[in-house]
Amino acid sequence: MTKYFDVFNGDADGICALIQLRLVEPLDAELITGVKRNITLLQQVNAIAGDRITVLDISLDRNRTDLQRLLATGANVHYLDHHYAGEIPVHSNLQAMIDESPDTCTSLLVDRFLNERYSLWAIVAAFGDNLVSIAQKYCSELGLNAVDIQLLRQLGELLNYNGYGSYIEDLHFHPASLFRALQHFDDPREAYGSSPEVAILARGYAADMHHISALTPLVVTNTAAVYQLPDEAWARRTVGTLANNLSQTYPERAHLILCSDGQGSLSVSVRAAKTHPYGASAFCRHYPEGGGREAAAGINRHPEVMVGDLIADFVRTFGSP
Repeated sequence: MTKYFDVFNGDADGICALIQLRLVEPLDAELITGVKRNITLLQQVNAIAGDRITVLDISLDRNRTDLQRLLATGANVHYLDHHYAGEIPVHSNLQAMIDESPDTCTSLLVDRFLNERYSLWAIVAAFGDNLVSIAQKYCSELGLNAVDIQLLRQLGELLNYNGYGSYIEDLHFHPASLFRALQHFDDPREAYGSSPEVAILARGYAADMHHISALTPLVVTNTAAVYQLPDEAWARRTVGTLANNLSQTYPERAHLILCSDGQGSLSVSVRAAKTHPYGASAFCRHYPEGGGREAAAGINRHPEVMVGDLIADFVRTFGSP
Protein backbone atom coordinates (compact mmCIF):
# COMPACT_ATOMS: atom_id res chain seq x y z
CA MET A 1 0.00 0.00 0.00
CA THR A 2 1.44 3.36 -1.06
CA LYS A 3 2.40 5.75 1.72
CA TYR A 4 2.52 9.50 1.14
CA PHE A 5 4.91 12.03 2.66
CA ASP A 6 4.64 15.81 2.42
CA VAL A 7 7.97 17.39 3.34
CA PHE A 8 7.93 21.19 3.47
CA ASN A 9 9.64 24.23 4.87
CA GLY A 10 7.78 25.66 7.87
CA ASP A 11 7.58 29.20 6.46
CA ALA A 12 4.93 30.93 4.34
CA ASP A 13 6.33 29.61 1.07
CA GLY A 14 6.41 25.98 2.16
CA ILE A 15 2.96 26.07 3.73
CA CYS A 16 1.32 27.91 0.82
CA ALA A 17 2.95 25.62 -1.73
CA LEU A 18 1.52 22.56 0.01
CA ILE A 19 -1.92 24.16 0.40
CA GLN A 20 -2.09 24.67 -3.36
CA LEU A 21 -1.09 21.09 -4.12
CA ARG A 22 -3.48 19.54 -1.61
CA LEU A 23 -6.41 21.66 -2.72
CA VAL A 24 -5.95 20.06 -6.14
CA GLU A 25 -5.01 16.59 -4.90
CA PRO A 26 -6.11 15.90 -1.31
CA LEU A 27 -3.97 13.21 0.31
CA ASP A 28 -3.66 11.60 3.70
CA ALA A 29 0.09 12.20 3.94
CA GLU A 30 2.57 12.17 6.78
CA LEU A 31 3.62 15.79 7.33
CA ILE A 32 7.31 16.46 7.91
CA THR A 33 8.29 20.04 8.69
CA GLY A 34 9.77 22.23 11.41
CA VAL A 35 11.13 25.68 12.08
CA LYS A 36 12.14 27.55 8.95
CA ARG A 37 15.84 26.85 9.48
CA ASN A 38 15.30 23.09 9.82
CA ILE A 39 15.81 22.18 6.17
CA THR A 40 17.49 18.76 6.32
CA LEU A 41 14.05 17.22 6.53
CA LEU A 42 14.47 14.25 4.20
CA GLN A 43 16.51 12.49 6.86
CA GLN A 44 13.21 12.02 8.72
CA VAL A 45 11.58 10.12 5.84
CA ASN A 46 11.56 6.33 5.92
CA ALA A 47 10.01 5.21 2.66
CA ILE A 48 9.93 2.03 0.61
CA ALA A 49 9.46 1.23 -3.06
CA GLY A 50 6.34 2.81 -4.48
CA ASP A 51 5.89 5.41 -1.75
CA ARG A 52 5.35 9.01 -2.89
CA ILE A 53 7.27 11.91 -1.42
CA THR A 54 6.52 15.56 -2.16
CA VAL A 55 9.32 17.95 -1.19
CA LEU A 56 8.73 21.69 -1.07
CA ASP A 57 10.98 24.67 -0.40
CA ILE A 58 14.08 22.99 1.03
CA SER A 59 17.48 22.89 -0.64
CA LEU A 60 18.20 19.77 -2.67
CA ASP A 61 21.91 20.29 -2.05
CA ARG A 62 21.41 20.12 1.73
CA ASN A 63 19.26 16.98 1.37
CA ARG A 64 21.25 15.25 -1.38
CA THR A 65 22.37 12.18 0.59
CA ASP A 66 18.87 11.37 1.83
CA LEU A 67 17.32 12.08 -1.56
CA GLN A 68 19.67 9.55 -3.12
CA ARG A 69 18.88 7.09 -0.31
CA LEU A 70 15.14 7.40 -0.93
CA LEU A 71 15.46 7.10 -4.70
CA ALA A 72 17.55 3.96 -4.22
CA THR A 73 14.71 2.37 -2.23
CA GLY A 74 12.36 2.85 -5.18
CA ALA A 75 10.37 5.74 -3.72
CA ASN A 76 8.98 8.39 -6.07
CA VAL A 77 9.99 11.97 -5.31
CA HIS A 78 8.40 15.18 -6.59
CA TYR A 79 10.76 18.03 -5.70
CA LEU A 80 9.88 21.74 -6.11
CA ASP A 81 12.20 24.42 -4.79
CA HIS A 82 14.01 27.71 -5.45
CA HIS A 83 17.08 27.39 -3.23
CA TYR A 84 20.60 26.46 -4.27
CA ALA A 85 20.45 22.87 -5.55
CA GLY A 86 23.84 22.06 -7.03
CA GLU A 87 23.78 19.16 -9.47
CA ILE A 88 20.28 17.69 -9.78
CA PRO A 89 20.31 13.87 -9.86
CA VAL A 90 18.99 12.19 -12.97
CA HIS A 91 16.67 9.37 -11.91
CA SER A 92 13.47 7.91 -13.33
CA ASN A 93 11.76 8.27 -9.92
CA LEU A 94 12.65 11.95 -9.49
CA GLN A 95 10.51 14.74 -10.87
CA ALA A 96 12.29 18.00 -10.11
CA MET A 97 11.11 21.55 -10.76
CA ILE A 98 13.84 23.85 -9.45
CA ASP A 99 14.39 27.50 -10.31
CA GLU A 100 17.05 29.42 -8.38
CA SER A 101 16.34 32.85 -9.89
CA PRO A 102 15.91 35.60 -7.27
CA ASP A 103 12.46 36.65 -8.52
CA THR A 104 10.59 33.44 -7.73
CA CYS A 105 9.64 31.21 -4.82
CA THR A 106 8.41 27.65 -4.46
CA SER A 107 4.74 28.62 -4.32
CA LEU A 108 5.07 30.49 -7.61
CA LEU A 109 6.61 27.35 -9.12
CA VAL A 110 3.66 25.33 -7.79
CA ASP A 111 1.29 27.93 -9.23
CA ARG A 112 2.93 27.41 -12.62
CA PHE A 113 2.80 23.62 -12.21
CA LEU A 114 -0.93 23.76 -11.40
CA ASN A 115 -1.75 26.14 -14.25
CA GLU A 116 -2.64 28.95 -11.83
CA ARG A 117 -5.42 27.08 -10.03
CA TYR A 118 -4.85 28.81 -6.68
CA SER A 119 -2.76 31.86 -7.49
CA LEU A 120 -3.89 33.82 -4.45
CA TRP A 121 -2.03 31.40 -2.19
CA ALA A 122 1.07 31.84 -4.35
CA ILE A 123 0.76 35.60 -3.91
CA VAL A 124 0.55 35.17 -0.13
CA ALA A 125 3.78 33.17 -0.24
CA ALA A 126 5.55 35.71 -2.46
CA PHE A 127 4.70 38.49 -0.02
CA GLY A 128 5.91 36.31 2.84
CA ASP A 129 9.17 35.56 1.01
CA ASN A 130 9.82 39.30 0.60
CA LEU A 131 9.12 39.23 -3.15
CA VAL A 132 6.92 42.27 -2.75
CA SER A 133 7.22 43.73 -6.25
CA ILE A 134 6.63 40.29 -7.81
CA ALA A 135 3.57 39.71 -5.63
CA GLN A 136 2.19 43.14 -6.48
CA LYS A 137 2.65 42.42 -10.18
CA TYR A 138 0.56 39.25 -9.83
CA CYS A 139 -2.07 41.21 -7.89
CA SER A 140 -2.25 43.80 -10.64
CA GLU A 141 -2.66 41.11 -13.29
CA LEU A 142 -5.58 39.65 -11.31
CA GLY A 143 -7.16 43.07 -10.83
CA LEU A 144 -7.14 42.91 -7.04
CA ASN A 145 -8.06 46.02 -5.09
CA ALA A 146 -5.87 47.71 -2.48
CA VAL A 147 -7.72 46.14 0.46
CA ASP A 148 -7.24 42.61 -0.87
CA ILE A 149 -3.59 43.26 -1.68
CA GLN A 150 -2.89 44.47 1.85
CA LEU A 151 -4.71 41.48 3.32
CA LEU A 152 -2.71 38.99 1.25
CA ARG A 153 0.50 40.76 2.18
CA GLN A 154 -0.30 40.70 5.89
CA LEU A 155 -1.21 37.02 5.77
CA GLY A 156 2.05 36.17 4.00
CA GLU A 157 4.10 38.13 6.51
CA LEU A 158 2.29 36.48 9.44
CA LEU A 159 2.81 32.96 8.10
CA ASN A 160 6.48 33.70 7.49
CA TYR A 161 6.87 35.26 10.93
CA ASN A 162 5.55 32.07 12.53
CA GLY A 163 8.30 29.97 10.93
CA TYR A 164 11.21 31.75 12.57
CA GLY A 165 12.73 30.50 15.79
CA SER A 166 15.57 28.29 16.92
CA TYR A 167 13.15 25.82 18.49
CA ILE A 168 9.56 24.75 17.89
CA GLU A 169 8.78 26.20 21.32
CA ASP A 170 9.67 29.67 19.99
CA LEU A 171 6.81 29.48 17.47
CA HIS A 172 3.17 30.32 18.06
CA PHE A 173 2.13 27.23 16.06
CA HIS A 174 3.89 24.15 14.76
CA PRO A 175 3.98 24.63 10.96
CA ALA A 176 2.16 21.31 10.45
CA SER A 177 -0.67 22.53 12.68
CA LEU A 178 -0.82 25.82 10.82
CA PHE A 179 -1.03 23.99 7.49
CA ARG A 180 -3.87 21.82 8.79
CA ALA A 181 -5.73 24.91 10.01
CA LEU A 182 -5.53 26.61 6.60
CA GLN A 183 -5.52 23.78 4.07
CA HIS A 184 -9.27 23.79 3.43
CA PHE A 185 -9.50 27.46 2.43
CA ASP A 186 -9.67 27.86 -1.34
CA ASP A 187 -9.27 31.61 -0.87
CA PRO A 188 -6.69 32.96 1.61
CA ARG A 189 -8.83 36.06 2.15
CA GLU A 190 -11.38 33.83 3.86
CA ALA A 191 -8.64 32.30 6.00
CA TYR A 192 -7.48 35.73 7.07
CA GLY A 193 -10.96 36.72 8.16
CA SER A 194 -12.08 33.55 9.92
CA SER A 195 -9.05 31.57 11.15
CA PRO A 196 -8.41 31.93 14.91
CA GLU A 197 -4.81 30.92 14.29
CA VAL A 198 -4.28 33.95 12.04
CA ALA A 199 -5.77 36.22 14.70
CA ILE A 200 -3.33 34.83 17.29
CA LEU A 201 -0.42 35.37 14.91
CA ALA A 202 -1.48 38.97 14.32
CA ARG A 203 -1.50 39.70 18.05
CA GLY A 204 1.86 38.02 18.56
CA TYR A 205 3.37 39.83 15.60
CA ALA A 206 2.25 43.23 16.91
CA ALA A 207 3.68 42.53 20.36
CA ASP A 208 7.00 41.23 19.03
CA MET A 209 7.51 44.02 16.51
CA HIS A 210 7.21 46.56 19.32
CA HIS A 211 10.52 45.24 20.67
CA ILE A 212 12.52 45.87 17.49
CA SER A 213 11.37 49.43 16.85
CA ALA A 214 14.33 50.92 18.75
CA LEU A 215 17.09 48.70 17.32
CA THR A 216 20.13 50.39 15.80
CA PRO A 217 22.82 48.77 13.63
CA LEU A 218 26.17 47.60 14.96
CA VAL A 219 27.73 48.47 11.60
CA VAL A 220 26.38 50.51 8.72
CA THR A 221 27.87 51.58 5.38
CA ASN A 222 26.33 52.75 2.13
CA THR A 223 25.74 49.17 1.03
CA ALA A 224 25.71 47.00 4.18
CA ALA A 225 24.34 46.98 7.70
CA VAL A 226 24.66 44.58 10.64
CA TYR A 227 22.14 44.15 13.48
CA GLN A 228 22.39 41.93 16.57
CA LEU A 229 19.36 40.78 18.54
CA PRO A 230 19.29 39.54 22.15
CA ASP A 231 18.79 35.98 23.39
CA GLU A 232 15.00 36.21 23.61
CA ALA A 233 12.17 34.22 22.02
CA TRP A 234 10.66 37.39 20.55
CA ALA A 235 13.99 38.14 18.88
CA ARG A 236 14.27 34.67 17.37
CA ARG A 237 10.71 35.02 16.03
CA THR A 238 11.35 38.43 14.45
CA VAL A 239 14.77 37.93 12.89
CA GLY A 240 13.39 37.17 9.44
CA THR A 241 10.75 39.89 9.54
CA LEU A 242 13.37 42.43 10.59
CA ALA A 243 15.66 41.37 7.74
CA ASN A 244 12.84 41.61 5.19
CA ASN A 245 11.63 44.98 6.50
CA LEU A 246 15.13 46.43 6.42
CA SER A 247 15.67 45.24 2.85
CA GLN A 248 12.47 47.02 1.81
CA THR A 249 13.38 50.22 3.69
CA TYR A 250 17.02 50.29 2.53
CA PRO A 251 16.98 48.48 -0.83
CA GLU A 252 20.53 49.54 -1.68
CA ARG A 253 21.95 47.76 1.39
CA ALA A 254 22.70 44.15 2.17
CA HIS A 255 21.77 43.16 5.72
CA LEU A 256 23.24 40.76 8.27
CA ILE A 257 20.98 39.92 11.25
CA LEU A 258 22.45 38.01 14.19
CA CYS A 259 20.47 36.40 16.99
CA SER A 260 21.72 34.26 19.87
CA ASP A 261 20.19 30.84 20.41
CA GLY A 262 21.19 30.82 24.09
CA GLN A 263 23.61 27.93 23.58
CA GLY A 264 26.70 29.72 22.36
CA SER A 265 25.62 29.98 18.73
CA LEU A 266 24.08 32.59 16.49
CA SER A 267 21.24 32.27 14.03
CA VAL A 268 22.28 34.32 11.01
CA SER A 269 20.04 35.88 8.36
CA VAL A 270 21.47 37.54 5.25
CA ARG A 271 19.59 39.65 2.72
CA ALA A 272 21.31 40.83 -0.43
CA ALA A 273 20.49 44.36 -1.55
CA LYS A 274 17.15 44.65 -3.33
CA THR A 275 18.91 46.63 -6.04
CA HIS A 276 21.31 43.71 -6.62
CA PRO A 277 19.64 40.56 -5.23
CA TYR A 278 22.57 38.18 -5.59
CA GLY A 279 25.25 36.60 -3.45
CA ALA A 280 23.47 35.77 -0.18
CA SER A 281 23.50 32.03 -0.78
CA ALA A 282 27.14 31.92 -1.87
CA PHE A 283 28.18 33.93 1.20
CA CYS A 284 26.33 31.66 3.63
CA ARG A 285 27.50 28.45 1.97
CA HIS A 286 31.06 29.34 2.97
CA TYR A 287 30.04 28.47 6.52
CA PRO A 288 28.89 25.17 8.06
CA GLU A 289 25.07 24.89 8.06
CA GLY A 290 24.81 27.84 5.70
CA GLY A 291 22.69 28.04 2.57
CA GLY A 292 19.66 29.60 0.93
CA ARG A 293 18.97 31.46 -2.27
CA GLU A 294 20.48 34.36 -4.19
CA ALA A 295 18.55 37.12 -2.44
CA ALA A 296 18.10 35.64 1.03
CA ALA A 297 20.05 33.06 2.96
CA GLY A 298 21.19 32.11 6.43
CA ILE A 299 23.45 30.14 8.72
CA ASN A 300 21.77 27.94 11.30
CA ARG A 301 24.42 27.86 14.03
CA HIS A 302 27.48 30.07 13.90
CA PRO A 303 29.77 30.15 16.97
CA GLU A 304 29.30 33.40 18.90
CA VAL A 305 33.05 33.58 19.58
CA MET A 306 33.61 33.92 15.81
CA VAL A 307 31.12 36.72 15.27
CA GLY A 308 33.81 39.32 14.61
CA ASP A 309 35.22 37.34 11.70
CA LEU A 310 31.72 36.83 10.28
CA ILE A 311 30.91 40.55 10.42
CA ALA A 312 34.24 41.45 8.81
CA ASP A 313 33.65 38.92 6.03
CA PHE A 314 30.13 40.29 5.42
CA VAL A 315 31.34 43.88 5.20
CA ARG A 316 34.17 42.88 2.86
CA THR A 317 31.71 41.03 0.65
CA PHE A 318 28.82 43.47 0.57
CA GLY A 319 30.01 46.75 2.09
CA SER A 320 31.71 49.90 0.93
CA PRO A 321 32.81 52.98 2.87
